Amino acid sequence: MKRRCFLLLAIFAVTAVPIALFSASASFGQSAAPSDFSKATTNEKLNQLDQRVTAAQSSADNAWMLVSAALVLMMTGPGLALFYGGLVRRKNTLAIMLQSFALMALITVMWALVGYSLCFGGNGPVIGGFEHAFLRGVGAEPNADYAGTIPQTTFMVYQLMFAIITPALITGATAERMKFSGSVLFMMLWFLVVYAPLAHMVWGKGGFLNAALGGKFPTLDFAGGTVVHISSGVSALVCALYLRKRTGYPQQPMPPHSLVLSFIGACLLWVGWFGFNAGSALASNGLAASAFVATHFAAAAAALAWSAAEWLKNGRASALGAISGAVAGLVAITPAAGFVGPMPALAIGVVAGAFCYWMVTKVKAIFKYDDALDAFGVHGAGGTIGALLTGVFAQQAINPIFGAGTPVGGLDGHWGQIGNQLVGVLIAWGFALVGTLVVLKIVDMITGLRVTAEDEEAGLDITQHGEEAYNLEA
Repeated sequence: MKRRCFLLLAIFAVTAVPIALFSASASFGQSAAPSDFSKATTNEKLNQLDQRVTAAQSSADNAWMLVSAALVLMMTGPGLALFYGGLVRRKNTLAIMLQSFALMALITVMWALVGYSLCFGGNGPVIGGFEHAFLRGVGAEPNADYAGTIPQTTFMVYQLMFAIITPALITGATAERMKFSGSVLFMMLWFLVVYAPLAHMVWGKGGFLNAALGGKFPTLDFAGGTVVHISSGVSALVCALYLRKRTGYPQQPMPPHSLVLSFIGACLLWVGWFGFNAGSALASNGLAASAFVATHFAAAAAALAWSAAEWLKNGRASALGAISGAVAGLVAITPAAGFVGPMPALAIGVVAGAFCYWMVTKVKAIFKYDDALDAFGVHGAGGTIGALLTGVFAQQAINPIFGAGTPVGGLDGHWGQIGNQLVGVLIAWGFALVGTLVVLKIVDMITGLRVTAEDEEAGLDITQHGEEAYNLEA
C-alpha cells in the first residue's frame, strides 16, 4: 500500500512540475508579449494615421489648386475676352476676343514644349534650363522646391494659366489696329524673351529676385505684380507708342460698344482673381484664406476710390469707372496678397484706385499716347504701386517668408525691403521695355504689325477674320 502511494506521488511530481513550469512560462509569455504587441500595434496605427492625414492634406491641396487653375483660366476666357470685347468698337469685338482665345492655345503648346522648363527648371539667376522640356520628369510626384504637397503636374498647369493671361493683357493697348498674324508672332517671341526670364527670376529656384529660394535681391511678389502686371503693362505702353495712334484718335470719339459685356467680364475677373492670388499659396491653408480676404478687400476699396475720384471730378460715378477701379485694386494687391492683412489691403486698394484713375485720366491726356484699353494705366501703374506698397505693408505674422521672427516689410521694421522691391520693379520695367522693343522690331520686319488704314476703318473683324460679332440683318 505504501509503495502504491509512493508511486502515485512520484507520478504526480513528474507530471505536475513540468505542467506548472509550462504554465508559469506561458503566463510569463502572456504577460510580456501583449505589451510588445500592443506597442507595435499602436505604432503601426499611428503611422497609418499619419499617412492618412498626409494623404488627406495632399488631396485637399490638390483639389484647391486644380480649382484655382480653372479660375485663372476663366480670367482669360471669358473674363478678359468679355472685358476687352465690350470696350472696343463693335467692328473689332471678335478680333480682340480671339486674341485672348488664341493665346489659350498658343501658350499652352509652348509651355509644354519649353516654357515650363525655362520658367521653373534649373537654378540659374536669370533663366531656367531644359531638363523639363517636353514636360520630361513632370508627373504625379511633387516638386519639393515649389509645392511639396501637390503633384508637379498640378503645379505645372497652374503656372501655365499665369503664362496665358499675361500676354493677353497687352492686347488691350494694341486693340483695333494690330494684325492678327503680327500679334501671334509677337506673343510667341514676347513669352520667350520677357515672360520666361522674369518668371524664373522672381519665382524660380535660384532666381535673382526670388525671396524664398536664394535670390540676391529678395523681391516679394506673391502672385505676379512684377511677373504679370508690370511686364504686360509696360510692354503695352511700348506697343502703343510703336504702333502709333488709331486713325482719328483722339479727335474722333471711340466709346465702348457694350459696357454690359465689360461689366460681366470684370465680375468674372474679380471671381477668378481668387484663384490667381489665393491659389498662389499652393495649398489649402490659412495663407490661402488670408490672400483671399486681402484680394477681395483691395478690389472693393479700389472700386470705391476710383468712383469717388470720378464723382469729385465729374459729379457722378460711372459703371466703367467702378469696374476699372476694381481691376486696378486686384492688380495692386496681387504682389501683396500673401503678405498683408485686411486693413493694409484696404489701404492698398484705396491708393491703387486713386492712382490708376489719375494715370488714365491725367497722365494719358498729357502725353497723348493711345493705350486703347488702358492696359498700362491699370496694369503697369497698378502693378508698380502694388509692388512698392508690398514692401511697406508686408508682415511676418502673415507670411514669415524669411524665417520665423524675421521682419519682412516696413511694418515689421524692415524698411530696406522697399529697396528690394524697387530693384525688382526696375528690372521688370527694363526687361519689358527693351525686350518688347526688340521683339516688335523683329515682328515688324517679318510680318508687319499694323493693318492698313482701309482695314482699320472697315474693322478687324471683317478684314482679319472675315466675320462679324453682330449680324444685325439676321
